[in-house]
Amino acid sequence: MKNFRIEALIIALGLLALGLCASYGIRSVADRNRTVSVRGLAEREVPADRVIWPLVYKTVGNNISSINADINQANAKIKRFLLDNGVNESEITVDAPEVTDRWANQYNNNRAIERYDATSIITVTSNHVDEMRALMLRTGELLEQGIAIAPNDYSAQIEYTFTGLNDIKPEMIQEATKNARAAAEKFAQDSDSKLGKIKQATQGLFSITDRDPNTPFIKNVRVVTSVDYLLED
Repeated sequence: MKNFRIEALIIALGLLALGLCASYGIRSVADRNRTVSVRGLAEREVPADRVIWPLVYKTVGNNISSINADINQANAKIKRFLLDNGVNESEITVDAPEVTDRWANQYNNNRAIERYDATSIITVTSNHVDEMRALMLRTGELLEQGIAIAPNDYSAQIEYTFTGLNDIKPEMIQEATKNARAAAEKFAQDSDSKLGKIKQATQGLFSITDRDPNTPFIKNVRVVTSVDYLLED
């Protein structure tokens, strides 16, 4: 009888210990699963550091040889204008002209006077954005030499880009993470909790867009980070 009581007591103590361990384990798992998910935003305005500037002009006529001669002459004048105003030879690309035969449609009863329409493009690719923007305002000087640059040709728009993302990326990620932590701390404070360690973090993609349609040479760089923090009592 005595041995039976001892065995029963041992079993009871074992069950009690098992219950305490299970309760602690469940509470530990629950504590580990208490998290808050937040996002942090970082934005920065930066000037474009590269410009692609197509200079488009058109030539019309009825004789291909004469048009070709006019194109070569215009190309030489445009290149001279660019070189004389600080553009490097390596920054200039001369594309082959695109020639359209406007009489090719035999069903067209309203033929244009000039049969051929040639579109030529000289492209400047430069890291000197401010200097090129100032020079763009002076392309009217080419009119004195008989060359009319098409300012808003839909097929060849001026393009501004920003290539220095790697230089500002670490600071922006740090700023976004800091903003995410501030949001998480506010949440923890409102829920009477303490903010723990980071459980998981994800860096969003960087986006580079024009600040607005009127200033494409100023870019808006944006990144969003997602962070999961543990919450503690």
